Amino acid sequence: MNPSVAVVILNWNGKTFLERFLPSVIKSNYANLQIIVADNASTDDSVSFLKANYPSIGLIVNEHNHGFAEGYNQALSNVEAEYYVLLNSDVEVPENWIAPVIAHMQRDERIAAAQPKIKWQANKAQFEYAGAAGGYLDCYGFPFCRGRIFDEVEADENQYPTESEIFWASGAAFFIKSKAWKQVGGLDADLFAHMEEIDLCWRLKNLGYKVVYSPMAEVYHVGGGTLNANNPFKTYLNFRNNLIIMQKNLNFSEACYKVFIRMWLDLAAWLQFLLTGRFKFAWAINKAHAQFLRQFFITAKKRGSVQLPLQLHAGAYPSSIVWAYFVKKTKKFSQLNW
Repeated sequence: MNPSVAVVILNWNGKTFLERFLPSVIKSNYANLQIIVADNASTDDSVSFLKANYPSIGLIVNEHNHGFAEGYNQALSNVEAEYYVLLNSDVEVPENWIAPVIAHMQRDERIAAAQPKIKWQANKAQFEYAGAAGGYLDCYGFPFCRGRIFDEVEADENQYPTESEIFWASGAAFFIKSKAWKQVGGLDADLFAHMEEIDLCWRLKNLGYKVVYSPMAEVYHVGGGTLNANNPFKTYLNFRNNLIIMQKNLNFSEACYKVFIRMWLDLAAWLQFLLTGRFKFAWAINKAHAQFLRQFFITAKKRGSVQLPLQLHAGAYPSSIVWAYFVKKTKKFSQLNW
């Protein structure tokens, strides 16, 4: 019998996405499947829409908007399955998108999390920003993807066709074994949203688990469904959370100097925003650093009992992706020669 799978869609004011993409999820070809929508206190009519049109779909209603991280923590505490799939509401899926990933994960007990190939819903010949063909991390904690470095997104020409171990799996379509989720305590609610899946994968890897990319399945992501790239709050979350997950998961000696270096590297982004008149985004970086320092000791208490050197992890790029992209003009993952 196939392992039990629960696809859980966290929704916040996403009725339009549910109308467009929930029908594709319902058509998923997998025998032992439950589909659940967890509503994060939407103020549109998402809940009434689901009750009227999809009464057979599981529905969890959170009392407050807890953000992506705690919203999923609350929802999954009420879900029983061997595998959880955290699926964004703005993702379209083909019928056979679940089985290949589960089959890949079943082959190795140490595989805790995975993602399919993630492509852009508006142009299905192109990778999508948030995940592409698997997530990686450079030596200073900057995340990037196979198929996307900073804002340079590649067309999918089957250049990344093999199953592989990666550093992090995208939260847009995130597969995880429920026992691993429970072992590490789910997502860090203090992150609210953005990079919480990188933190989760990093914690799993520090415990000896693997995170993988499964190219035999693909999904199509709209992207920016809740917070788009032009929102200063997203900038704030990305800069703050990146520092937090470095402090939490790097070993002590690396954390002492890499967090310091990273804060200086952030200054370059701050200057760019300032010189181009994007003052709200420059202020968002100021706010991110201030909040990181304010909760420094709270974050310190979250450090696990094991933090391995970054370069021992599969998917950790040994150099600076900032240097490679902006100085060496490396625009594609394949050009890293790594």
